[in-house]
Amino acid sequence: MKTKHYLTLADAEFLLNQAHAYAVENSFNVSIAVVDETGNLLAMKRMDGASPMTANLCLEKAKCSAVSRRPSKLFEDIIRGGQMGFLTMQTFHGMLEGGEPIMYEGQLVGAMGVSGVKSFQDAEIAQQAIEMFLGQVN
Repeated sequence: MKTKHYLTLADAEFLLNQAHAYAVENSFNVSIAVVDETGNLLAMKRMDGASPMTANLCLEKAKCSAVSRRPSKLFEDIIRGGQMGFLTMQTFHGMLEGGEPIMYEGQLVGAMGVSGVKSFQDAEIAQQAIEMFLGQVN
């Protein structure tokens, strides 16, 4: 039988705090969501000044990344390439980048979604937080 790794609430809060600190450092006002490997919400934060719409978008980006096990930018690229096929996102507004899977020892343990600045900056915030998290876990 295999050991299954998973995110705890403390892990999710660490990820949120890392993303929040990076956003503050760069004067970004964003919403941040951390979900488990099934796409269910573990923790979320909407910074002062972040648009109300970003709260739902960050969650959708995180869910997309968790269920696909891939960065949500992949789907943005597919859509822009005209190969939409299937995609359901309740609040899709054209920008999907900003959802990042969290992999630990080859297992998906969750995902993080960020929304509120340019899509590449959303992804940068999530990537930075995940990198910090994985660095302290190992």
